[in-house]
Amino acid sequence: MATILTDYQQKAAFQPDRFNPVVISENERVKVILACFEAGQFIPVHHPKVDLTLVILQGEGLLAAGEQEVKVGPGAMAFIRAGEARGLKAESHMVALHIVSPPPTDSDHVEVMSKLQKGVWR
Repeated sequence: MATILTDYQQKAAFQPDRFNPVVISENERVKVILACFEAGQFIPVHHPKVDLTLVILQGEGLLAAGEQEVKVGPGAMAFIRAGEARGLKAESHMVALHIVSPPPTDSDHVEVMSKLQKGVWR
């Protein structure tokens, strides 16, 4: 069944202690997520075995992609290949659309969870 959002803000949800990944849709080939951040929250730099297409919908932050670190804001887009470093750190209230293919496995999240527990972005 098709998933249609006429306003992503209706699905955006934030947590006070860390970024909040809101799953919009997924199947065996792709996972679509709204990543919701308060200022200072982040997805730690990690190296999963999945391709990522990223679009910043609102807010500003810092994107780590491969060897680059770039300030991003609304309308910024990136494609990061599987195995390349990636991370996103919010400088303000921020929402980013993540399209991940194939959907990540638990092993893809080990590095993220470890760094979140330590409070480490890099």
